[in-house]
Parts: sequence; structure tokens; C-alpha cells
Amino acid sequence: MAEHPTAQWQAMDDTNNVFYRRQQLYTLDPGKLPNLDECIIAGCRYGGPVAMMRDNAKMIAVGRATPMFAKSQIQVYSPAGAGLLLFGWEQVKIIKFGWTGDERLVVLNEEGVYRLYDLQGDYVQHSLGGDAGEVGIVDAKIHESGLVALTGSLQFLEVKGWEGNRPMTLANPGISEPPYSWTLIPPDFTISRHTEILLSVESTVFTVDNLDAVDQRLSRGPFTYIAASPNGKSLALLTFTGTLWVVSTDFQRSLAEFDTTQVVGAVGDVRQVEWCGNDAILVNWSSLSLIVGPFGDTLSYFYSGSTFATTEIDGIRILGPDSCDFIQKVPASIVSVLRPGSTSPSAILLHAWDNFMQKSPKADEDIRSIRPELAGAVDELIEAAGNEWEPTWQRKLLRAANFGKGFLDLYNPSDFVNMGKTLKVLNAVRYYEIAIPITHFQYLYLSPHHLITRLTARNLHLLALRVSSFLELPPDSVLKHWASAKILKSRSTGAGTGKDTELGGDEDVCKSIVDKFESLGGGGVSYAEIAKKAWEAGRTSLATMLLDHEPRASDQVPLLLAMKEDHLALQKAVDSGDTDLVYHVLLQLYTRHPLGTFFRLIEDGGSHLAPASKLLQVYAREQNREMLRDFFYSDDRRVESAVLSLDEANGLQHPEAKISAIKSAQKFFSEDKERAFEAKMMDEYSRLLTLQEQLEKESDGRIKFFGQSVNETIRTCLVNGMAKRADKIKSDFKVPDKRFWYLKLHALTETRDFEGLETFSRSKRSPIGYEAFVRHLVEKSHPKEASQYVARCDAPRRVDLYVECGEWRMAIKECKERGDKTKLELLKRASPNDLITREIEQVASTMK
Repeated sequence: MAEHPTAQWQAMDDTNNVFYRRQQLYTLDPGKLPNLDECIIAGCRYGGPVAMMRDNAKMIAVGRATPMFAKSQIQVYSPAGAGLLLFGWEQVKIIKFGWTGDERLVVLNEEGVYRLYDLQGDYVQHSLGGDAGEVGIVDAKIHESGLVALTGSLQFLEVKGWEGNRPMTLANPGISEPPYSWTLIPPDFTISRHTEILLSVESTVFTVDNLDAVDQRLSRGPFTYIAASPNGKSLALLTFTGTLWVVSTDFQRSLAEFDTTQVVGAVGDVRQVEWCGNDAILVNWSSLSLIVGPFGDTLSYFYSGSTFATTEIDGIRILGPDSCDFIQKVPASIVSVLRPGSTSPSAILLHAWDNFMQKSPKADEDIRSIRPELAGAVDELIEAAGNEWEPTWQRKLLRAANFGKGFLDLYNPSDFVNMGKTLKVLNAVRYYEIAIPITHFQYLYLSPHHLITRLTARNLHLLALRVSSFLELPPDSVLKHWASAKILKSRSTGAGTGKDTELGGDEDVCKSIVDKFESLGGGGVSYAEIAKKAWEAGRTSLATMLLDHEPRASDQVPLLLAMKEDHLALQKAVDSGDTDLVYHVLLQLYTRHPLGTFFRLIEDGGSHLAPASKLLQVYAREQNREMLRDFFYSDDRRVESAVLSLDEANGLQHPEAKISAIKSAQKFFSEDKERAFEAKMMDEYSRLLTLQEQLEKESDGRIKFFGQSVNETIRTCLVNGMAKRADKIKSDFKVPDKRFWYLKLHALTETRDFEGLETFSRSKRSPIGYEAFVRHLVEKSHPKEASQYVARCDAPRRVDLYVECGEWRMAIKECKERGDKTKLELLKRASPNDLITREIEQVASTMK
């Protein structure tokens, strides 16, 4: 049985109500780490690694130089002391390094260039801009979601996120020299939701954000250390005289003061001032770590050498020469359960479990005594199990909770089951070979997905996959990272030994990835991201193979375009049936290639790419006629080119441009033997337009001809007294006589040139007859003039025509001359008045 957890507790005050505990997470082999006093160190929160680099400002004794100090380099260790990453630094001086929220190491140099390294040594690089590079960077603070840098011109630049965003200049505090010390509060913990920085300037502190710089008007400075609590609500400041002052962030409430110069065992200067959760402050000397409580109470922890502390949201992690410890305020649930003499229901339930295991009847008495509070006691035991580090005590507390819930009629066991699963995962990742000493509180704060991401970042894919499966989480992210790592590793084909030599051709790698995805991912894992990794690694063939397994064309096509697999990208887009995707590919290829190459790419696709060709034509017809013309020409599509020219001519108003377009259409039609008729029509149309342009010039532009048909042109000439021109057009364009007579009839009627109409009607025998004259004149309300032409019409039609002209007497006369008594009777029935009726009757009476 492991020692009782309370053996590690220490009471912070005399009331024995507040306890702190130091949990030894890992034991380190002597000499595994360099002397921490000689290094610049940055620790990653949430049980993350620590990065170290030799402090060049410190002297190293002759003979003590280690390989780490042979050249400028950064080494990353796990909390258990295992080396995770080592890389040299050949660039200009490093100003600061720190950790992002996803365990990437940020390294910033004095020229404003910063790199983000993952735990495999790969990095991306960004810059703070040319201006920052010119004036230089003198200091910086790095937090999980960004950084703030102090330039040589004493301006503060803030970068939000790690995507290479453009830096933003914060308000100018107007300082003339770098601050004695400064810190920042991330935007998640400020009221304004903007990053705030606090500067120790002379005897006061300035609070600076992106809008303003406020002097807090203090007189206790300058301060050698400023540290903000994890929740951003409190500050710890250390004066030059050694006074530790704890105050609210707005400096309205002074919370505590403590004189660090009177600490027994403290040697040398203070090396660190950090928060232990949000409740206490750690002051670190060379071999002493002092926890200062809210009311000035202290706890001392001695080490055999220099230490480094990393603040956590629920405690503080201390890395020493031979151990890694975690100091925290003992959670309330554990105090309630395990505190000696506790009479809480959860403590009694634990005691009942002990009695039950010893087969003592007192177990039943204990259960009866807490029956009303039993459900709460079970919950508190479950919570206490989550806050315990030792697996033996975790099991004991959970078993006691399980024992208690057996006496409850209605109890939801999900919390109990989830805690069992969570503790199994936490114990696995806390194991020294993994060395992620994350607490249950941190685990809930970050989420299980974040923990799995940290495992994959260390290439612990098997463990990450088992954790995902155990917690019933999708394995997609793990499989993607595993596939990416496999692709990068397989680049050593033929040059490695053992398994490396087996990672042969692209087909083998593709098959292993596909098999793994289908067996573990259920076929729902996207191959596009993995294919992109393969392409970025220079494995174009492998990337293409992987993309063949991607079911979503919208994910396939963009990468194929980036890989310059243009034909395949267009083919996949067409196969998807997504017109927007096809248009996207076509426009990308149009901007990327010369026009000839672009058209040839489509033409070579034959019938398979016919939909793309049609869509291109639809787009070009509406947006880019020049491209459509070039496309038809390159594909030797003469008829389509001619129709396009005609379509364009239809929208043109300028005579020369329109005639040119018609001639272009005529040329294209003439190149096709089956389109001789169309070519001839285009030729005549261009001649007509040329003639119309000439007629307009002759009339000084007063008469509009351009764009009219042959009929309209003849009519316009006749209406405007250009009879000879009309005759010439009739002759040139072989207008039939019938059509010409109709045109001239209508034109002369419109101008009321009845004399000219009479002359024209007698010029020769009318090819349209004279009934047309009568009807048109009547239609245009000229019945008197119309009646003059009735006599030239066919005899059987004359009576009716006279009636249409309103000439009833002429109609009666015509009936009498023809002896048509039947027709006369019909006229009588239709007679418009009595006078006409009597005339009809009189004529009828004279007829036999």
C-alpha cells in the first residue's frame, strides 16, 4: 500500500484549513540536465516540455563546458528529463523563445524573425516586418496565442496568432529606456479582450494596450519582477528592496506584502517570481523555492541545485537537478475526503468502504449515518479520485464511490465511468516514457482532443490511437498525422536500414496508408490533406495515388491544380458534375497557361471533356468574347466562328466595325464548302451595309439607312423621293417585282403621292394586280382614291370592292351592267340607308 497522500501535505496557516502538497512527478538521473543556473529556459504549460539554451551572458568555468555549449543550440527536454529535440542556431542573436498553446517552440531573433518549431524539428518562419528588422528587437514576451515584442525604438509590436499575421503597434507609453521588467496579460483574461502589458518604469507601472497607455501613479517601484496570475486578476511585483507585493490587476486592492530578504536559507538574488495557480506565489532562489500564501504564510522547499518553475493554472511545476515536482493547493475534494479527522459524508463513505473490506458491521452504520448525503459523497469521492496522482489511491477512492452508489436507487453512473476512463488515460500519459504530467483539471480545461494532438506531435501514434478508441473519439486526426509522418520517413528509401528500406515505392506507401485508413478510420478520413503532405515532400506520384482514393472532388481538385496536374484536375472536376468546380478549374488554367496550351488541354480531352468545353463557351459568350473567338479558331470551328461574328455584329452600331464583323463571318462561312449559301448571304449583307453607309453620306446623315433590311432600305428611298436609288437597289439585290410593287405602293400611299401612284400603276401591268391597290388604300383610309383602281380589277370582284370603297352607286351600276340581279338583291340587304335601297329597287325593277 502506497503511503497516505496526507504525508505530502503541508499546512499553509495555523488553522490547518489550507494545505499544499509537493508531488514528485519524476526522478531524474544526476547529470541528465545541464546546470539550470547557466541556461535560459522556457517551460510549456499543461505538463509540456522545457526548452534550454546556454546563457551567453554568464561565465563558464574552464573544463566544465559540455557538448551543449560547444555551439549555439537549443535543447528540448520532457519533464522526465528525456531529450525530445536538439537543433543548432546559426542565425543572429536569439532574443526570446517560448511555447504556443499547441506545444510549438517559438524562437525570436533580434531582426524580428521568428520560427515555430514542432517537436520533430520542422519549422515555419515569419517576420515582424522590415521596420522591426531595421531598429531591432530588444525584448519580447511570448504567450500561448501570440507575442509582444519591444523594438529598439521602444515601441511595442503585438502579433496575434501564429499564422504570420501582420504585427500591430500598441499605444506608445513614451518611455526613454527599456523597462526594468514587464509582463503581459493575454486577451482571454482581460476585460477589453485585448492584450495588456504592464511595464515597470521608474517608480510606477504603465498599463498599455492597443488604444492607450495609462500611468498607475505608483511610488513603490521600480520592480525587478512582474508576474500576472493565470486568470489575469492579480499581479505579483518584487521591488528592488526585496518586498513582494501582491495587488489586483487594476491596482485598486492590495492583497498581500512579504519581505523576501528575511527568508531563511535564501542565497543570492531571486531568480524567479511565478504564480502557483491563482492562490499563491512562488519565489525561486538558486536552491530554494518559497511558496507565499495570500496572508504572508510561507512554505519552503529545498533542492540540491538550481531549479526552474513553470506556472500552471492549478499549481506550479518545478524542474530541479534530480527531480520534477508539482506543487499545488490540495483540492477541496481531497481535503474533504482524506483530511485526518474529517467528518464529511465522503470521508465517512471511504471509512465505510474500509470497514466493508474488513467485513466489519460498522460499514452499515456508516452508510446509514450519511444516507441523505450519500449521492453527494459519491460525487465527491469520484472528484477526489481525479485529483489524486497515485493509482493505488485512485482505485481506492473509485471503489469507495462504487460501493456507495450501490445503495442509491437512482444514480447516473456516467460520471463514475468517465472518471475511470479519464484516469486510465492520464496515468498512461504521465508514465515517464511519455512524460506529460497533466492534472485532471488541466485535462478538462484543454479537452481530450488537445491531449491527443500532443501525443501525435510526439509521433506517439499508437498510444494516441488507443486513447481515441478508448474515449470513443474519431481517429481522423491521429491517422492523418501518422500518414504524414510515414510519408516523410519513407523519403529515406534505399538509404536506411531495417524498416526504412521496406518503405519502398510510392505504391507500397499508398497501400499501407489506404489500408490503415479503411480499417481504422471507417473510410471517412480525407485523403486530400495527406496527399498535400506528400506533394510538399516532393512525392508527386504518391500524392496523385492518394488523391485517387479521395471521394470528394472539391478536395481533390485544388490540390491537383497546385500539383500542376491540370488535365487530371479538369477530368476530376468534370466527373464530379459540379459546374462551379469545373469553372474554377477552367479559370485557373486560363490564367496559368498561354492561350494555345489552354485550348489544347481541353481539345485533347475529346468527348470526356466535352462538358468542360461547353461550359467554357457559355462563360466566354457572356464574359470574354475574345477568348471564345480564339477557342473556335484554334478548334477549326468555322461555322461557330461565323455565328459568333454575326452575333457580335448584331450589337455593334459603328458602320465600319459592323461591316468588318459581317465580312469576317462571310470569310468563315466561305471556308466551309457546305455553307456556300450563308457565305453568299453575308457577302450581300456587307454590300447592303456599305450601300446604306453611302446613302447616309449622300443625305448628310439626315436620313437613317444603316442596319435596315433591303425592303426597309427601298422603302426609305421611296419615302424620301429617291426613286432611282430604289430602282437601283431592286436591280442590284434582285428584288422580285411583286415585292417591289408592294413596297412602292405602301411608300407612295404613306407620302400621299396619289398622282405618282397612278403613274406607277400604269407604268406596266401590275404583277400584284390592282385589288391590292384598292385594299391598301381603303385600309389607309383613302377610299376615294381606291375606287379609281376597281375598274382594273377582275369583274367578279368589282361589286364587293366598290362596296368596300363606299361607292354603292358604282356597285349598283356594275350589277346593272352585268345583269346580276342576285348580287343586286344582296346589296339591297346590306344597304346602308333607305336612299340606296330605293335606288337598288328602281334598278332592279328595270331588269328582267
